[in-house]
Amino acid sequence: MTSPILQLENASLIQGNKSWFHSLDFEIKPGETVAIHCERDIGKLFLDILIGSNYTSTGTLRYFGIENSKKWLEFKRRVGISFQNEGIYDRLTVYEYLKFYRDIFSATTNIDEYIQKANLQSFRNVKIKKLNASAQRRVSIIKSVIHQPEILIMEEPDQNIDLESKVILKQLILELAAKKVAILVITSNMESAIIMAETVFRLNDEGLKQVNVFDKNYEMTMEDQSSNDLELEMDNQEQEESQTLQVHFERIPAKVDEKFILFDPTEIDYIESNEGTVLLHVKGESFPCMMTLNQLEERLERFGFFRCHRSYIVNLQKVRELMTWTRNSYSLILDDKKKSNIPLSKGNLSELKDILKM
Repeated sequence: MTSPILQLENASLIQGNKSWFHSLDFEIKPGETVAIHCERDIGKLFLDILIGSNYTSTGTLRYFGIENSKKWLEFKRRVGISFQNEGIYDRLTVYEYLKFYRDIFSATTNIDEYIQKANLQSFRNVKIKKLNASAQRRVSIIKSVIHQPEILIMEEPDQNIDLESKVILKQLILELAAKKVAILVITSNMESAIIMAETVFRLNDEGLKQVNVFDKNYEMTMEDQSSNDLELEMDNQEQEESQTLQVHFERIPAKVDEKFILFDPTEIDYIESNEGTVLLHVKGESFPCMMTLNQLEERLERFGFFRCHRSYIVNLQKVRELMTWTRNSYSLILDDKKKSNIPLSKGNLSELKDILKM
């Protein structure tokens, strides 16, 4: 049985009256690619804990089976870290910079091989300050693996970089995972988490929860299930199978890249149809959904969702205010970070009042 490289047990972080997370259990093994999706402030705190700059209020952190009780430096040689914003010696050339970090760890890696991995051959002898931001980010990420660590931890690795750099980053992750290097991505962008990792978790004050993500082959299964849902005449055995599937599919599917993510209905703030595309809005991010608004309205009504406009369905649990702008103009203000403003049709106002017993 493969032992975890990194392990957190029953970890919590409480600062003053703020509980950032509690009862957190997490581990990552060699060759696994894992992403943790969270808000940036909690992501930074979580990363600080992993590198010994901060400590959990309760629980245990282990690297390589050894409790990391304020002993980060003992493990630094075996861990690679890529920060979102980190100091970089921009007066050095790309080669000089990578050689500097390789020599710190007394590694014997071929620097030009890593320069090639980052597609920076033409910038080998160019000072880093002359590179664009995306190329500088690639240098920074390559620097974090030049000493051949056993685990690579990256903070917001694909934020504000160009397409070329994203493709290179994804290829690097695949190559490292194939060599049994563990990859941990900490990101505030769900799409990035899904694209870069095989396993995705969401971290918030309620703890750590795995996100249901499936590859593109799952699409046929979902289509089959939709067909089963529409079948009106079934024998007893088929009905039992349908009920089992219905329990499983109390999740709303969205497509990201070549993967599907299944959202718990309670996670969704609102749904909109925009130029023929149905979008699920979840914690400030939007995800394309393959279902129609009519299908979603029927499926989500029992979870407290309401068709407030021909182009919008809203989770009534998220509504904070009902605003009247003019005699015929209304909107719903949600209790989310953006204080999202959702239009409410005049024709739906009476029905909403009945539902809310206003």
